[in-house]
Amino acid sequence: MRLLAVFGICVGLSFVVWGVIAAQYLWPALRPLPRSHALRLLLLVHSFRFIGLAFVVPGVVSPDLPPGFARPAAYGDLIAAVLALVALAGLGSRFGLGLVWAFNLWGVADLLYAFYQGLIGVGIKPGQLGAAFFIPTVAVPLLFVTHVLVFRLLMRGDGEAASQDPNSLAEHRSPTKR
Repeated sequence: MRLLAVFGICVGLSFVVWGVIAAQYLWPALRPLPRSHALRLLLLVHSFRFIGLAFVVPGVVSPDLPPGFARPAAYGDLIAAVLALVALAGLGSRFGLGLVWAFNLWGVADLLYAFYQGLIGVGIKPGQLGAAFFIPTVAVPLLFVTHVLVFRLLMRGDGEAASQDPNSLAEHRSPTKR
């Protein structure tokens, strides 16, 4: 089987699996939470985007991996991780939702640009990813799915949690506020 087909199958199946996990487990768990609490959990996931720096580590990726892909992918992910942390820190402030919007728009644009560069722009071969093969095949689909969840949360009003029962929302308080 051609390597590009293997890559495509891995990415496609990863989207399916992460989509099922999101629909069956993540969204039902996030939906009843106050928006800021649900966003906090998703921002923490994205704070690990520094793993994209693996694209510029010799020995992790092939020396033939084009810098036109590696550098923007690596540093775009690093910026996304920092923006996630800044949004996380600012979530309780009046700029909090604006910071989450900025993070989410940047994060999605970064992932789309990396896919474009990898497939069309500079055109990489999946084997050039080396050990970083898991990033676009496992991590990126998870990141896309969670970006969609962040957009869903941003589009709803803060008071639109599925359960408006004050007792059920009290269970979801931050551990530091108990």
